[in-house]
Amino acid sequence: MRDLSAETFRQHLLEKYSLPARARARVETSANSTLTRPLRELWEATDLSAAEFADEVSDYFGAVRLGLPQLLAATACLDGFSRRFLRESTIFPLRAANGGYRIAVADPSDTAAIRAAEIVFGEPVEVAVASFEDITTVLDQRIAADGAADETVKGASAQSDDDIESLRDLASGAPVVRALNDLLERAVELRASDIHIEPFRTGLVVRMRVDGLLRALPPPSGIPPQALISRVKILAGLNIAERRLPQDGAARVRVSRAELDVRVATMPTQAGESAVIRLLPRDRGLLEMSKLGLAARDEKTMSHLLTLPHGMIVVTGPTGSGKTTTLATMLSILNEPTRKILTIEDPVEYEIPGINQSQVKPSIGLTFASAMRSFVRQDPDVIMVGEIRDAETAHIAVHAALTGHLVLTTLHTDTAAAAVPRLIDLGIEGFLLKSTLRAVVAQRLVRVLCDRCKVPHALSKDDIDNDPRFAVIGFKAGEVVHEAGGCERCGGTGYRGRNGVFEILDMSDEVRKLIGPQTDSHSIDQAAMAGGMTTMLADAVAKCRAGVTTVPEVFRVTTVR
Repeated sequence: MRDLSAETFRQHLLEKYSLPARARARVETSANSTLTRPLRELWEATDLSAAEFADEVSDYFGAVRLGLPQLLAATACLDGFSRRFLRESTIFPLRAANGGYRIAVADPSDTAAIRAAEIVFGEPVEVAVASFEDITTVLDQRIAADGAADETVKGASAQSDDDIESLRDLASGAPVVRALNDLLERAVELRASDIHIEPFRTGLVVRMRVDGLLRALPPPSGIPPQALISRVKILAGLNIAERRLPQDGAARVRVSRAELDVRVATMPTQAGESAVIRLLPRDRGLLEMSKLGLAARDEKTMSHLLTLPHGMIVVTGPTGSGKTTTLATMLSILNEPTRKILTIEDPVEYEIPGINQSQVKPSIGLTFASAMRSFVRQDPDVIMVGEIRDAETAHIAVHAALTGHLVLTTLHTDTAAAAVPRLIDLGIEGFLLKSTLRAVVAQRLVRVLCDRCKVPHALSKDDIDNDPRFAVIGFKAGEVVHEAGGCERCGGTGYRGRNGVFEILDMSDEVRKLIGPQTDSHSIDQAAMAGGMTTMLADAVAKCRAGVTTVPEVFRVTTVR
C-alpha cells in the first residue's frame, strides 16, 4: 500500500472529478479542517456514496477492497480493543486468510490507528479498505452481539444469543433489505418528510407524512415487524440488541439516484419497538425568500429586518410549521464573506456552505446555552440558536443581541404577539426586550392545491348559509374559490406541496410601550393590527382567494381572533 496523505488524495479527487460547484467548495474547505479524521470529513464534503468513495480510496492507496458480505463472513478479532476506539477510528480487526491479522479501515492515512492495531496484535497487520458505512454496520452487529452476551450472563436480559443472531441474520436478508429500500423509494416518490413504522397487536402499520399529514400505506407483506425495525436500526448504527430504551441515530443513504440524510428515532411500545425515519434530502433546492410565500408587504419588512446590524428576530410556530426553512432562508441571504455566522441546531437540517453549523449533544454537555456562551467569544456577526427552551438560553440570546450581534432564534408560541409575554415569563426584563427585540415572525404551512386538478367554484347564497366559515372570513356569494380535486400527480389528495402563511410583528413604538411586567398578548396583537400587521388568518384568506389553497386548509392551520 502506498504511504500517501489525505491531502494528496483530496487533490486527486479534485483533479479526477468534475464536482458541482457547491461540492467542490466543500471539498476545498475540508483542506482547512482541524479534525482528526480528515478522510471522513472529505467524504461528507463530496457527493460520492460511501461505496464509491471507498472504491476511490482503495484504488488510490493500492489497498485490497472489502465489501460488507466479506466483513460479515470474516472472523472478528476484537479482543484487546476498546469498543469506543474501534468506532471513533472506524476500523474492524479480523483474521486474514493466511492466519495472520488484517484490519479493514476507511481511512488508510490514519497511521495512528494502524500502529495501535499492530501493538495490540504484536505483529504487522495487513490493511484493507472498506466503506465508512460498512465498517460501522459490522461493528454495530459484532459489538451488539457482545453486549447481548454480557446482558445474558448478568441476567439483565431475557433474550439469548441465538435470538439476537437469528434476528440479525433475518434483518440482513434480501427480503427485509428490499422491503426497507422499497419504503424509502416510495417516500421519495411521495415527497414524504417522515416514515412511521409502528407495530400493533393486529400487525404492522406504515404511515408517511406527506405535506404535513400522515398517509397510511400497505405494510411490507411477509416481513416480521421486528426484522424491519432491526434493519432500520442497523442502517442508523443503533444497537439491535437493546429494545428497552429509546435510541437515536443517523445515516446517509442513496435512494433513486438521490442522496438522503436520514434521522432515526426508536421507541419501545407495548407491541414492540416503533421507529420514525425523518428524510432530509441533501439537495433541498435554493433557499430564496420568494419561495417562502410571503406577501409583498411582509417580504419588504423581512428584507429590511435582515439589514439590521444587531438585535433579535424570533420565529414562532408549532413543530412542523416551517420555522427551520424560514431561518435557513434568512441565513442564506445573510451569508456573505464579510459576515461570520454561527449556528447551534437540533438537528442540522440544512447544510449551508460558508456557515459554521453545530448540533447539540446533551450527552456531552453541548446544549443551546453552553454553545451560545462559547459563540460570543468567536467574534460572530450573526448567531442562530435553533430554539429557546429555557431561561438560561433566553438570557444569553438577549445579551448577545444587546452586545452587537444579530440573533435569530425560534420559540413555541401560538401567535407573534404571544412571544413577548413568553420571553418575559422566561425571566427577560421588559427594558431589555424593548432594546433588543426587533420583530417576531409567526407562521404556519397550508397545503397548496394541485394545479392539474383544482376545481373553481363560484359561491352561491346557499354555500354561504350552509357553511358559516365562508362568512367568518369575509367571502360573499358570487366569489370564486377553488376546491381540491384529485389526480395521479397529487396521489388523489388534490394537494401538492405546501406554502407558508405569516404574520410579522414589527416592534413599533406603539408596541414597545406595551412591553412590561403585565404585558398581555391581546393588547400587543391589537396594537400591531392597528399599525397594519397582516395576521396569519388574513394571509391565508388572501392565498385562498388567489387559488393557492382552500377554505378547509385555512381553518385547519389558523384560528379566528
